[in-house]
Formats: sequence, C-alpha cells, structure tokens
Amino acid sequence: MTPASAPALPIVDIGTDLDGCGRAIDRACREVGFFLVTGHGVDPQLLPELIALSHEFFALPDSEKAQIAMPNGGRAWRGWFPLGGELTSGIPDGKEGIYFGSELAADHPRVIAGTPLHGANLFPARPARLGPVVLEVMRALETVGRRVLEAMASGLGLEHTWFATHLTSDPTVLFRIFRYPPDSDADADPDRDADRDADSDADAGHGDRWGVREHTDYGLVTVLAHDGTPGLQVHTPYGWVDAPPRTDAFVINVGDMLEKLTAGRYRSTPHRVRNASDHDRLSFPLFLDPSWDARVVSLPLDERRCPPAPARRRWDAASPLAWDGSYGDYLTSKVARVFPHLTS
Repeated sequence: MTPASAPALPIVDIGTDLDGCGRAIDRACREVGFFLVTGHGVDPQLLPELIALSHEFFALPDSEKAQIAMPNGGRAWRGWFPLGGELTSGIPDGKEGIYFGSELAADHPRVIAGTPLHGANLFPARPARLGPVVLEVMRALETVGRRVLEAMASGLGLEHTWFATHLTSDPTVLFRIFRYPPDSDADADPDRDADRDADSDADAGHGDRWGVREHTDYGLVTVLAHDGTPGLQVHTPYGWVDAPPRTDAFVINVGDMLEKLTAGRYRSTPHRVRNASDHDRLSFPLFLDPSWDARVVSLPLDERRCPPAPARRRWDAASPLAWDGSYGDYLTSKVARVFPHLTS
C-alpha cells in the first residue's frame, strides 16, 4: 500500500542540459535516493529482445540451466543460480537469476590473480543470442549510468568528469537477470508491512513472501530495467511506496558508496521486491560501481550548498560511513554473505 500522502518517485529527463539534470538528481538523491530517468536514448527494441530471450532461458529444465551454474564460474562468481539460491539477511530469496559482469579474458591481470568477481561470463548454449544481447544491454545501461554520474557531479558542485576521473576510470560493472515467480501468498495479509517503521523488522518470519527482502545496493548507482510488472517497493521518508512500472524509463538508485561519498547527504535507500502478479516478473539491474581498488572517502562538501544530512539508522545497523578500505573488499564482503557456499 502506498501512503496517500507520499509523492511519486521523481522523474528526470537526462536528455536535457547537465546542470538542470544535476539539480533534479541532487534533490531526488537527498529526499529519496530513488528516481526514474527518461531521455536516455537507449534503443527501444533492445529491452523487449532481452525479455524474450530471458523467458526462453528460464523455461529450460534446471539440468540444462545448471550447465552455467555459478560454481562453474569459480572466483568470477558468474552464472545461474536456482530459485532460493541467493540469500538476503540469511534468508533465501524468492527468485532465480544469472550473474554477469565485465567480460575479461584469461590473461587479464586480475583474472590471473584470482580476484573475486573478475573473469569471463558464462553464457548458455540456448538461447544462443542471450550472450550478445546481454553485452549490448550492459553497454547501453552503463552509458546511462555514466550520464547520471556526470549530472550528479554537477549537482554536487563538482566538475562533470569528477566520477570518471576519481572513482570510475576502471569501474566495477555487474549485471543481473532476475526472475521473480508469482508470490503464492500474495493475497495473505497484504497490508502487514505497508506502514512499518524503518527501524523495525516486520519481515522476520515472512521471508517466503518476498522475491528479495529489504536491502541496499553496494556501490554508486544502479540502473534498473524491467519487464513492466509491478513489485519493486522503496522505503521513503513517507514509508514504503511502489515504484511505477514504466518500461520507457529506467529506475536509478543510490548505493552505499555514494552515501559514504556524500557523508549521508545522499540516501542509499532500502528497497525490496514482492511479485503479487499472476506471472513472472523479470528485472535487469546494472551496477555501476567504483574501481576495484578505489578507496571512497567523504567529499569536503560546502555545507552552505550541501547541508549535512540528519542521522538515521540503517536497515542492517551497519552504516557504510564507517567503512575504511577498498571498494573491492567492501563488495567481496557483501557478496560473500549472499552466496556463502561460493566462498567456503
């Protein structure tokens, strides 16, 4: 349930001038940490093709999908996981999916060193076109993410190229395809968590109702495409609200490292998914994150332009503001909790 007083998520046309986009994005990041972007210039035929190919893959028997199972990807942590194969807060998610990332050859220095999350992707034999389309979509969504970061830099009073120069010269780029089957308990107690307080844990004991439980993303920005099926919910200052299921716009949200960079001025906003429809929901998040070895420190922002953010308690009681280390170490520590069997 969306509170009647809650405003809709902001919508920003990133096809306009960067300074205007920057002001709108700055406001959205301070108030919510989620917004939609239009004017992105992505080929409108690309997403429908990815949706069709993804449905074709997920319809295959598990035995065939398992040919690209994540354990086969080794330290690269790429490939397919079955329904319930990913954990959030220690509880299996109600989704299956495929993990992808930047395509790296065997002679890449980080691949040779066995660096986690680096390596070649695992693409299925069927449908054969899924691999090429995934790489094309990744390039398109990364371009959108870079445009958002350029405008965001402007909103923070920085040079448009600040992120590319300081944090994303060699970005960590990860991409997922997620399938959320219909929630069999969708009609049971639908308002249980509608107005819960951000500091409570009303989901406890009800993990089977969620495609993915409350969480935040780890890096800078997430660029999310989807098939138009509702289900994404965002925790705003007004409570939980439903993200509008627009297929002509991409959802953007702030990650933990952007919250750290801005000393909490930008919100790494908790979100969750519950598919209450009668059919599968597909989503396609791309994570545009800092370079692997980057150390994110809070910017010396002008308090007149960027007033300090009020203190708030995080959903997991583990504020990214306290992190002191490389982004690669932060990401590895988080993903290891999601797939503990891959690190044992």
